[in-house]
Amino acid sequence: MTRDTEGDVNGERAVRASQAAEEARRRGAEPHLVDGTALRSKRDALDAIARALSFPSYFGHNLDALYDSLTDLSWLPDTEHVLIWSHHRVLAQHDPAAYQGIRAVLDDAVAEAGRHGRRLTVVLTDD
Repeated sequence: MTRDTEGDVNGERAVRASQAAEEARRRGAEPHLVDGTALRSKRDALDAIARALSFPSYFGHNLDALYDSLTDLSWLPDTEHVLIWSHHRVLAQHDPAAYQGIRAVLDDAVAEAGRHGRRLTVVLTDD
């Protein structure tokens, strides 16, 4: 599930990015932080996600490549990986279509990732 921590999501309290990272570490998962304060385009967001998750150099910088990489993660340790995207609404304000496309890929990848090996969780925060 992609968890948007604005307000209450499925009964969960809102959390800050640092809290989400600590919660991930506490349960043995590896947090990967994306600072969204300067992400104003699809390219910016894809680059930031790729850096956070150490995508291979052949990453194609498009939504299909994002999905493929998120559902693979074979270059990372065999554990749960938590992508924590702070200030995610900055992209939504500057490029709503890109934001919706990336959110859809994140949701799809979270649902599929566990079937291919490494588990992926995504947490979106407003801090």
